Amino acid sequence: MATAIWRNASRLRSFNRCLYARSLSQFRSSIPSSTITPHSLCAPSLPSFPPVIPVGAEFKSLGIYGRFLSNSTATPTENQEKSSSSSKTNSEETQNTGGSQQSSGSEGKPVRGGPVSWLSFLLLLATGIGIIFYYDNLKKRHIEEISNASKAVKEGPSAGKAAIGGPFSLVNHDGKRVTEKDFKGKWTLVYFGFTHCPDICPDELLKLAAAIDKIKEKAGIDIVPVFISVDPERDTVEQVREYVKEFHPKLVGLTGTPDEIKKVARAYRVYYMKTAEEDTDYLVDHSIVMYLMDPKMEFVKFFGKNNDVNSLTNGVIKEISQQKK
Repeated sequence: MATAIWRNASRLRSFNRCLYARSLSQFRSSIPSSTITPHSLCAPSLPSFPPVIPVGAEFKSLGIYGRFLSNSTATPTENQEKSSSSSKTNSEETQNTGGSQQSSGSEGKPVRGGPVSWLSFLLLLATGIGIIFYYDNLKKRHIEEISNASKAVKEGPSAGKAAIGGPFSLVNHDGKRVTEKDFKGKWTLVYFGFTHCPDICPDELLKLAAAIDKIKEKAGIDIVPVFISVDPERDTVEQVREYVKEFHPKLVGLTGTPDEIKKVARAYRVYYMKTAEEDTDYLVDHSIVMYLMDPKMEFVKFFGKNNDVNSLTNGVIKEISQQKK
């Protein structure tokens, strides 16, 4: 800006010098020679300039140059103002264009979120809750059906006679041969096991002994407890006699040959099998069931390992009461 003003001022000074020299030359030509003074003769003569600018055009040219100077001086400011205004206009147009593009883009294209939208997430959640609720109800109904069926079996009267029990011939713990006929006329609880059983057989026989005492106490019913060995190779008469004494004085121990034990086990639907042998020390896997037999030595009901002393006592009393009606 300062450089442009200084340049224009230099041009104006040069123009003024030229104008002044032109005017002085014309003024000298109009003065007669007689008027020349000795002082003027001593002064150096100025060369005459050709009429570059027409006469009468000095002031007109001066006005034109003034207008040019004012225009040239104002031009940078105006250009800057125009450029700034044009830049502002362009920026505004760019912003408007960008805003319109953004608005048009936002209006024309849906904003994409993540891979799972809220709606699909809610639908998936509702579906999962519905499936869980359905299967939970189905499981509850299934459990109720099993519970009702088991209650009907445990609490309801025995319907018909199961093909459990039958004739047998074994040797008791006193060495006397007995058959099923020796137990007729009495209620009997029969359990199958072996004397070398480490834990299950002793627990079940203790439960059996406690239950028959409580049945006698509560209902006045005499029950004969019977233990039948499924290990005839080791359970001799002497072994069985020493074993049954540890549980109850009324407990009857029976043993026999392998064929006799196999026959009675098949008649009572009892499973048994020897495990891997290590010399003479082995275990026998077998069913853990107590069979309630009526005075005719016919099957009434069985009681599994899940029954404790009280449930076994109450179950036997209930079955006997229903049989007597």
